[in-house]
Formats: sequence, C-alpha cells, structure tokens
Amino acid sequence: MTVRSEVLDARIDPLTMDEVIRRCVDAIALRRPLTIGVVNAAKLVNMRADALLRESVETCELVLADGQAVVWASRVLGAKLPERVAGVDLFMELLAEGDRRGYRAFFLGATQDVLDRMTAEIGHRFPGLVIAGARNGYFDDAQSGQVAQEIRDSGADLLFLGMTSPKKEIFVREWGGHTGAMVVHGVGGSFDILSGQTKRAPRSWQRLGLEWFYRLIQEPVRLGPRYLKTNARFILMIAQQRMGRTK
Repeated sequence: MTVRSEVLDARIDPLTMDEVIRRCVDAIALRRPLTIGVVNAAKLVNMRADALLRESVETCELVLADGQAVVWASRVLGAKLPERVAGVDLFMELLAEGDRRGYRAFFLGATQDVLDRMTAEIGHRFPGLVIAGARNGYFDDAQSGQVAQEIRDSGADLLFLGMTSPKKEIFVREWGGHTGAMVVHGVGGSFDILSGQTKRAPRSWQRLGLEWFYRLIQEPVRLGPRYLKTNARFILMIAQQRMGRTK
C-alpha cells in the first residue's frame, strides 16, 4: 500500500499509470473490489465546500490526479505526485486490458444516443472485451438500488460511470459495493469523447496542462463562468497554502 500525498487538503495516491493498471488487474484476479476516484482543479475546489463530495472521493480505494494542474500544485507544495493519471486515459487503458484478458464491462451514464455510439465504437476497437451491459445516466436517486442490481446481474468485472460530479462519486460511495464489479471507475465526460460527441485536446495541449482551455474553446458559454471561478479559486488555494508554509 502506498501512503497518500496531501495536496490542498486532499489525499491523493502517488501512482503512475502502470502502477494503477497493475492494481486493477490484481483486483479482478483476486476478486477484491477497487473503487477509483479522480480529482482535477475544479473538483479540489468543490471538495472544500461539499463535505459529501469530499467523503465520497476520499473513501475510494484509489484517488488519482486527473488534472495536470494538480500534479503541478503537488510539486509547488512539496507533495510531488509522479505523474498525471487522467481518467479518460485510464478508461482507455482498462478497455485495452479488458480486450486482452476478456473482461466483462458495464457502462453507466450519458444520453442513450451517446451510449449507443460509444458501445458500438468499443465493440469495434476492443472486440475481446465483453460488453456486459449499458444504461444511460438518467435515473432518479430512488432507482439507484435497481441500477446497482442490474449491474450485479450482468456479472461485470469493470464498471465505468460516465456521469457528472457529484452524482457519480455519490453513486460509487453508496452503491459501488452492491454492483459486484471489481473495478469501479468514474470517467466523467469520457463517454462523450469516445462516442465522438466531443473532441479531446491534442497531446501537446495536454502536456502543457491546457486541456481545460481546449474544452473552453468548444463550449465557452457553458464552461466560461465555471472555469473563471474555479481556476481563480484553485490558484488562491495554492497561494494560501504556500504562504502558510513559509511563515
């Protein structure tokens, strides 16, 4: 077991992508359930104000740095996370691992149209992966138990949640163990990317930590106010913690 690094009051596992994949493979082989939470700058900001979101993230067996800004912040603050483990990259790596090993996967989230297009793409690109089931993300909280049972009945090894925060984190916390899946990973907007609904930033933008800006260009009206607020707050949080340590 690794000791979690603390970044802006959040505890994050200092793992590489290869180490995370090994943990997931072992979880399935040993039948030991593993829930995965990911954090970016916006989520770290929101966790300060939302106690349920914070608890839902930090009770996951693994908490990973989804955003490059989180890795940079860790180095500024002395925690030094080894690398970014982006949720969408982990999603793709696990699909590839499932293709090689014949895992069963369940996909929960997004609209039915996006879900249909994504599962068709997965079937084409990863023929060795068994699509155990898929369900769109439009259900009431009262239906969560029924959804969890549907996933359990499917016999899925992997459960991917393409839902927004904090809904996906709360579902994982309250129902992840009831699904019977050995690896439960909340992948956010990754379903939209794999379905072709949205485009992901080029690798050069990702390396520079500008993936958020690429999304902003695509959806300025929806994302502009959110990014302005959360990014400013994130920078302020880093400055406050840095100054607090140097006093």
